[in-house]
Amino acid sequence: MVAPITTGRTPTAEGQRPAPLIVSDDPVLLDDLLRLCAAAGAHPDVHPAPPCGRAAWDAAPLVLVGADAAVRCRDVARRRGILLIGRDQDDPDVWRRAVEIGAEDVLCLPDAETRLVDRIADVAEGVGRQALTVGVLGGRGGAGASTLACALAVGAARTSRRTVLVDGDPLGGGLDVLLGGEQADGMRWPDLAASTGRVAGTALEESLPLLHGVRLLSWDRGQSVALPPEAVRSVLAAARRRGGIVVVDLPRRTDDATVEALAQLDMGLLVVPGELKAVAAARRVAETAAMVLGDLRLLTRGPYRAGVDPEWMAHVLGLPLAGEVPEEPRLPAALDEGLPPGGAASGPLGRFCAAFWQRALVGSGAS
Repeated sequence: MVAPITTGRTPTAEGQRPAPLIVSDDPVLLDDLLRLCAAAGAHPDVHPAPPCGRAAWDAAPLVLVGADAAVRCRDVARRRGILLIGRDQDDPDVWRRAVEIGAEDVLCLPDAETRLVDRIADVAEGVGRQALTVGVLGGRGGAGASTLACALAVGAARTSRRTVLVDGDPLGGGLDVLLGGEQADGMRWPDLAASTGRVAGTALEESLPLLHGVRLLSWDRGQSVALPPEAVRSVLAAARRRGGIVVVDLPRRTDDATVEALAQLDMGLLVVPGELKAVAAARRVAETAAMVLGDLRLLTRGPYRAGVDPEWMAHVLGLPLAGEVPEEPRLPAALDEGLPPGGAASGPLGRFCAAFWQRALVGSGAS
């Protein structure tokens, strides 16, 4: 059985794109603020002075008041979420002006650019419940982990949840092949390998190919690119931030990039065929992954060799048994017809994935 996964966050309304309010007519400062808003995926409402009437002032999720406009905001109603933005770190009056307008903080550019982008991105994307994130690992080569990862993502999308599938194995065959999207337009890992800091979740999602209801981050057919752990951390955090479900297909080796991916999982699924050699190989994978991942569960696959059964495998590996992955006899023919793994809701894999998500999502509130 798959135990419920719970988080302590509050759901965010689907598709909500709040706009921060900028109050300034300093052209240099405005250029900086508009650039930072663009980096955070936000489209701000800009005014040289506080807007007439309180509606726009009160409704904005975040108000960025330029140091040049602070005097014009002294008589406006107090509210939360006001930041005073300046460029002169040595201005002795900046904190006095911040108190006069009720600002909760003072940020001076360019030093505070990263902090400001984070604040803008939080309101642009909504700080709500993060995506339920499940990683799939193979106990040995050819265990079927990539096939299962695709099937789980397709099954999650079938429930109308926002779903992102991440191909974490540059040496694999490419999940875009399994989903029939080799030629689909959109960004691949090499385009994101230089990512650091905060990546806007909305911009990331909109840049990825959409296949069978799943946003896919995979590899291109070019030369393999080594992913810095900072890029994996930034991209996965952005994918999770918008809620829903994220499925990550992980390699069996453990490098720095894989460790970053493991650290962001809510649950790991180790797929192991029912044979002694597979169990022996899976033991090393499990021991390594468990050093980072707190919730690792076993999925077995038949046919089973003599003396090997799911309960025995779970005991030897010291992992809770999450279920048995069924055989899909028509999978090769379905792939030739353009149908992804788990694409048939009534097929063995489709039914297995539906049952998995029904159990795993209990109490998680994934939006």
